[in-house]
Amino acid sequence: MFKRIDHVELLTAAPERTIAFYVDVLGFRERERGRVPETPSGPLDLVYLELGDTTVEVMCYPEAKPIPPRGTGPRLGWQCLALEVDDMDRALDSLKQKGVDAAWGPLKRPDYARAEIRDPDGNPIELRQWHRR
Repeated sequence: MFKRIDHVELLTAAPERTIAFYVDVLGFRERERGRVPETPSGPLDLVYLELGDTTVEVMCYPEAKPIPPRGTGPRLGWQCLALEVDDMDRALDSLKQKGVDAAWGPLKRPDYARAEIRDPDGNPIELRQWHRR
């Protein structure tokens, strides 16, 4: 019945900054843009970004107030977007050259390595390298 996750929605107050990060830093490609002129919260701008079989839908209500920064403690709901990498050290080095430092990690275990970066809005992005898959 269920096939796969179709997309993940990312609400931002600064869509062009967010799109530039996901495209220029993480290697997503822009698939399409659209606008829903009337919603209960005003107009909604949409940009679909793809990386492999993963789609991130960047959403922006131009009339909305900025999103408050995320706290550092645990919370209910989605925790992060996780991207699989081929080589953790190489991925972190490449990100550092683009001005993106790890928020934590890498944490290296026998089966995997993990690290976390943040997008421009502070949303966590886990990087995962699997050693035994």
